[in-house]
Amino acid sequence: MAQDCDSSSLVHLNVGGKKFSTTVDTLTQRQPDSMLAAMFSGRHTLRQDKKGYVFIDRDGEHFRHILNWLRDGEIPKLEASQYAELVKEAKYYQLLGLVDGILDALNSKEDKKLDADFTRAEVINHIYSTTKWSTRLENGTFKLYFRGVNLSGLNLSKLDLSNVNFSYACLRHVCFSGANIVCSNFNYADAEGATFDNACWLVLLFLKQIFEELLLWVLNGTISLGHLAWKIVGTESYP
Repeated sequence: MAQDCDSSSLVHLNVGGKKFSTTVDTLTQRQPDSMLAAMFSGRHTLRQDKKGYVFIDRDGEHFRHILNWLRDGEIPKLEASQYAELVKEAKYYQLLGLVDGILDALNSKEDKKLDADFTRAEVINHIYSTTKWSTRLENGTFKLYFRGVNLSGLNLSKLDLSNVNFSYACLRHVCFSGANIVCSNFNYADAEGATFDNACWLVLLFLKQIFEELLLWVLNGTISLGHLAWKIVGTESYP
């Protein structure tokens, strides 16, 4: 039986056993060059079951998201694994606009994860003043407490970061090049992609886990030991 493809006509779909009802307009207007638009363009004869449903042998769980996007253009809020499955279905139906929207949503999620709690200027301010993140020591210097904060992506190069508590902090892709990190505490910090070229180290408080991670970074080529300046009693030596 041929499907009536008048733009306002009702369409009944059976996608992988799940039933949906929509219109030809919905299936054809948002992405006119898609497979669904071609199916319901009126150029093809579509077979219906006895109840008038057109069967599509795909995952019905994700089709509701596809149908909602065709209706209003909004990208659903899903977990990354669900987005991956939805992209697969969207590509099958040749809905490139939906694919692009999902990729933008994933990139936005990743950007939010990397949003630092402070700017470089704010870190500098904490170094030289008493704030809730710092304590003035007897020698007049300040000890910073950045335990568990997100500093990802910051350029902290050439700063005096001695005695800073970075434990459990997110330090992904932070630049510590040329910084003074003598006696700083990096216990359980996430420093994936961070750079430490020419950083000044003396008593760096890494626990066993961090030493193991540092070794992995060296083995993976993330950090070059030749670029790490270890200053011990005023002299440079390399492990």
